[in-house]
Amino acid sequence: MAEHLESAGIPTLVPALPVPEAPDPGSWLNATQQIGVPDEDTILIAHSLGCLTVLRYLAAQQDPWRLGKLILVSGFLDPLPALPNLDGYIGEGCDVSSIPGRIGRLTVIRSDDDPYVPTGHTDRLAHQLMATPQVVTGAGHFLATDGVTALPEVLNEALTAIPLTGTSRPHHQPAGGQLPAQPAAAVDGRAEITTATTT
Repeated sequence: MAEHLESAGIPTLVPALPVPEAPDPGSWLNATQQIGVPDEDTILIAHSLGCLTVLRYLAAQQDPWRLGKLILVSGFLDPLPALPNLDGYIGEGCDVSSIPGRIGRLTVIRSDDDPYVPTGHTDRLAHQLMATPQVVTGAGHFLATDGVTALPEVLNEALTAIPLTGTSRPHHQPAGGQLPAQPAAAVDGRAEITTATTT
């Protein structure tokens, strides 16, 4: 994803979240602090457990903020029956009630056959964020092991937020996290947080 955004002229940084095989809420939230205060030129893209992390980051913002675009893929707030080892990370989820009014464009994407995140979990998240989920047929958990090696739906959503001025520059230091490809059994540690800044 980062390469596609960069080739479209959007400065993008995708650092790894710490210890993906044993995610720690505090460590992952600290990693998101590199993003700084989001603004209307910022695009955040998150996948799976990264969605909860990004939502916690946004909910924790003290300064007034606005976000240009938020794209959540296979997001959830509730414990996952298929992955009880993540219950400690997920905890009580996140209060997202203050988030929707601060986002210019919000997109929630899910598959119709995710083996880890029940469709109802992502639908509930979308409802709490006042969004309608987009459904991608047969994409599983959007992993390479599910046959998903590109996410054109995400790229298209990200690119629609770009002003057609022909120029872009970083407004602040972008940040994000993408974990290396892992087998589906290790999906509990996967997350992607991509921040792109456009102007």
